[in-house]
Amino acid sequence: MSRGPLKAIVVGAGIGGLTTAVALRRVGIEVEVYERAAELRPRGSALSVMTNAVNALASLGIDLHLEKYGRQIELFQIRTGRGRLIRTRPFPDVCRDLGAPSFCIGRPDLQKALLAQAGDCRIELGATVTGFRHSDAGAEVRFADGRVAHGDVLIGADGFHSAVRGQLAGLDDARDGGYVCWLGIVPFSHSRFPGGYVGHYWGNGQRFGLIDIGHGRAYWWGTRNMPPEASHHWRGGKEEILRAYAGWADEVQEVVRITPEEAIIAVPAQDRPFLERWGEGPVTLLGDAAHPMLTALGQGAAVAIEDAVVLATCLKEASDPVRGLRRYEDVRRERTRQLVVASRAASDAQHLENPLRRTVRDLRLRCAPRRSLVAGDTAVLTFPPVPAVDHV
Repeated sequence: MSRGPLKAIVVGAGIGGLTTAVALRRVGIEVEVYERAAELRPRGSALSVMTNAVNALASLGIDLHLEKYGRQIELFQIRTGRGRLIRTRPFPDVCRDLGAPSFCIGRPDLQKALLAQAGDCRIELGATVTGFRHSDAGAEVRFADGRVAHGDVLIGADGFHSAVRGQLAGLDDARDGGYVCWLGIVPFSHSRFPGGYVGHYWGNGQRFGLIDIGHGRAYWWGTRNMPPEASHHWRGGKEEILRAYAGWADEVQEVVRITPEEAIIAVPAQDRPFLERWGEGPVTLLGDAAHPMLTALGQGAAVAIEDAVVLATCLKEASDPVRGLRRYEDVRRERTRQLVVASRAASDAQHLENPLRRTVRDLRLRCAPRRSLVAGDTAVLTFPPVPAVDHV
């Protein structure tokens, strides 16, 4: 073990990796971040930083000032594809009850907020991991260009195709979600697009999301059921997307119509079966590298942020870093398992094609007691703090 402050090697400079760097530095741990991309230029999509993530960060005294970068959720509605209201969710009320708002934000904006908090943290770019090894002295990571990094702990925060996970557990277990996702960000105003709006539109085997991310911009996503060979290699264009949403609500059709074709991203929906063992020795996984989930709950970024905070807390409290990593994994396992399972169940329900089952689904949501919706949102949006221990 090295002398002096603990040193962590973080692989991946996405949302999970940068948050990990911020959280670890906040508790006095030295951090080096290694990212395979040649520059930190995230693709033009967006995400949610939910109340659970905001409260997790606050537990370490971290404020990303998200109100400057994104937009607080003020209205959350579920509608049919044609725009008929199914249910207004009590989501903002739940956020208030839990003591913090939820935000929708462009990925580049969240990256800016995290980099501002990371300060002078060392971030190495163009660093493609080829392997690692570990011993009682810590971990050594090797990169394709010959670089080598050493640390007391190694944290794989390198996403769905994680090289660290690949060596630990393999990457041959990806599960297709059954649909393609189209994503876009564009300046947008519409009479049915109020400030702080999150709208989900449900159709026949397809969905649409229209979300205010602040600064006069809308983030939209659309999904459509298709087999893996089509969703993984989609080569259609904007006209195909417009045809897919022909006859839908005017605001849905309009936001797609005004989005430049080159600004639209297409990605397949994927997750993995839940991984029980995230690490060994001084090595662990975090975020999508550990527990990738489908996007139906909008919790991917928030749960990675939770991971980072719990990891930092466990390492700070541990008498030995390896024991701290195992405690982090034990604390996070059940929470993340529940969200992976719930995300796939919600995705399946929202992509139904059978007309009768869709009608029953919508009727149940429309008639559900408010208290049941509050209870469901509260369970997802509550950050479970790290249980106190006498000795780690």
